[in-house]
Amino acid sequence: MSAGLDDRFRMAARGYFIYGIVYLVGGFWLWLHDVGRGSVWSVVWILLGATLVVLIPFLLRRPRAWFERWILSRRDFARIVVLFMAFRVLAIAHVVFRSETAMVAAPWGGLISFRLGGALFMIVTLVALVLVARAAWDEEA
Repeated sequence: MSAGLDDRFRMAARGYFIYGIVYLVGGFWLWLHDVGRGSVWSVVWILLGATLVVLIPFLLRRPRAWFERWILSRRDFARIVVLFMAFRVLAIAHVVFRSETAMVAAPWGGLISFRLGGALFMIVTLVALVLVARAAWDEEA
């Protein structure tokens, strides 16, 4: 595999990690402010998200012989990740573009609308999606 392709996978791993941290912090902030709180499933989703924030970049960063031999190639795995991220963009777009929006306390004080917060999350998601997609569909040298 070429050095350029390895660099793209490292960049994809970093991009996904940053995306995951942003989502984890944002989701935890919403949970602290009673958005989705009160259910065991909310804690399960936070723990699953934290696991994926570590696992996906680990698998993207460099080839793992055991993973590529028994499960998927790194390229195919990245393509599946892109698919899930595209669904995430659609889910966020549903929040951003609906006619009604709620508000939540902002970390710096005041309030922030779900629409504005969702737009910021959508930008982060799209940047990470492009980085992972570049690695997944890049031509080998």
